[in-house]
Amino acid sequence: MVSSESAGIKEKINSPTLAVKWRTRLISMGILLGGLLLLAAFATTIGSVKIPLGTTFGILLDKLPFINIDQTWSDSTATIISQIRLPRVILAGVVGIALSVAGATYQGLFRNPLADPYLIGVAQGAALGAAVGFVIPTVFPGLEFSIVPIFAALGALITVLIVYTLARVGAAIPVTTLILAGVAVGSLLMALVSYVITISGDKIQGIVFWMMGSFSLSQWSEVQIALPVVITGSAFIFLFARSLNIIQLGEDQAKQLGVDVEKLKLLLLTAATLITAAAVSFVGIIGFVGIIIPHAVRLIWGADYRFLLPFSALVGAIFLITTDIISRTIAPSEIPIGIITALCGAPFFLYLLRKRTQVLF
Repeated sequence: MVSSESAGIKEKINSPTLAVKWRTRLISMGILLGGLLLLAAFATTIGSVKIPLGTTFGILLDKLPFINIDQTWSDSTATIISQIRLPRVILAGVVGIALSVAGATYQGLFRNPLADPYLIGVAQGAALGAAVGFVIPTVFPGLEFSIVPIFAALGALITVLIVYTLARVGAAIPVTTLILAGVAVGSLLMALVSYVITISGDKIQGIVFWMMGSFSLSQWSEVQIALPVVITGSAFIFLFARSLNIIQLGEDQAKQLGVDVEKLKLLLLTAATLITAAAVSFVGIIGFVGIIIPHAVRLIWGADYRFLLPFSALVGAIFLITTDIISRTIAPSEIPIGIITALCGAPFFLYLLRKRTQVLF
């Protein structure tokens, strides 16, 4: 009986249909990666100063080692591309990767397509930290960076630690308790944010604008911090793709198949929180990306986390770079990107909610 089941599994794994699915997904991944690179190059041409795509490619290629291109552009044009627009585009892609991968991870751990990276208080903690950072002196003596991102990241991490501690029951972390603790702590923190805003005086505009999300002040220093954290954290999460697949069967089934569920929760919650904190600390709270991207990927390419995670990363980067282009071109003045993602995400969220309700009832 066992040998016959093993033979059946081997036959299924080696079947032509499965091979075609793998090939199709890999081809799709390659197309998305190529599209992402082209979109990133195109995004650097857009702004108050119009720069041809060919000039942009020339400037970018000229920055690569061992490549020399005859300069036909001014130094100011090169500065606009390399120092203003390129870090903005890269940071948008990095934040898209972080929020999408973290959203997919939370949805897998909680086995709920409506989960997002802010479910257990990351956004609220970051908002409180940022608000405090705005109302106290914003630059350390002798250093040239704002303390707002530092306070935002610390607020996010400390909040998740508090929620995790409150939700823990012995050696276990019940999912329902974790979510309820996150909601309660998040509500308390948002009340504190409101209080800080009321006493912030002339800093109120900066706090509100940060909470709506924006890439307008992106710098290379932010990319140099966020990029390695997000790439390392996302790669770490991908190592547990198989375990995320197994946990979809239920925690009891996963334990029987050899998965240490509680350890998995701790590791993946930590990694997802770190990459989310790295993302929101620099650009503010950008909503709905962690909900709509993983679910859209799941509908198109399936729920296998070996593909869901990398596809979510690519689609998330493309989505956020695209919405950033919209935010700075749709109106005479730049619109906070959180408004654009909310306009896209809220209807999709309501669709998911309605569809889930119809399934349940």
